[in-house]
Amino acid sequence: MNEQTDESLTPPRAVLVGVVGGTFSGLFGLGGGIVMVPLLTSLGGLTQRRASAYSLAAILPAAIVGSIPYLTHDAVDLIAAGLLVVGAVIGAVVGARLLARVPETLLRWLFVGVLVAGIVRSVMDAFGEPPSVDTAEGLPSVLDGAGMIGLGLVMGVASGLLGIGGGQLAVPGLSALFDFAPALAKGTSLVAMIPTAISGTWVNVRNRLVHLKMAALIGLVASGFSFGGASLSVVMPDDVASIAFAALLVFALVQQIRKALEKQRH
Repeated sequence: MNEQTDESLTPPRAVLVGVVGGTFSGLFGLGGGIVMVPLLTSLGGLTQRRASAYSLAAILPAAIVGSIPYLTHDAVDLIAAGLLVVGAVIGAVVGARLLARVPETLLRWLFVGVLVAGIVRSVMDAFGEPPSVDTAEGLPSVLDGAGMIGLGLVMGVASGLLGIGGGQLAVPGLSALFDFAPALAKGTSLVAMIPTAISGTWVNVRNRLVHLKMAALIGLVASGFSFGGASLSVVMPDDVASIAFAALLVFALVQQIRKALEKQRH
């Protein structure tokens, strides 16, 4: 499948996408896809399908670098991350295969739905009681372990289909279902994204939806800026981070709806 060329995604534009996406990748533990997909469609001129594929590939180096500050601050539950990966790797393959088949219009409105859900959740986090688990704990129960695998499966499908890295679902899921504090949820989600992005991108490369050199440029730039964002995240008050994240999602939502309506008029 090769539904369009990528001439509009020039190296300067790719660098700009990487700067913005990488900063928010580290700051919010979301891989940057929630920002990069709207930027790739509006600034890069890509279709929703190809933007999702590029975003997922670019997430990999950003997730690797962005996870380092979380690891050094003991803000990653490696057992939980491993359980997420079990489901996420399978889910990412399924999602990437769906990406090659789902209509563009449906992809775009699915992304709008994810943004709306994220805004609602962020507002709730900003004004709710913070969870109490702020450092990695021991082995989870069998029920919790199964739940984390299931959450990872959903995270993986979202990653492969929408190019958002899955943290948009994993971070609130870990907080709401397993009482992870925001920083711990972000760090755990970011680490789990690494194998998730690899599995989904492998399918997208086979479907010819992404040029790895341009995606690598976006990812490498993003990785440089994700470290600074992650370093800020571990010292930022949780309510401030939630409000800032909600504002970011509102911006992305406006861009996505505008683009969807433009496509429907043509």
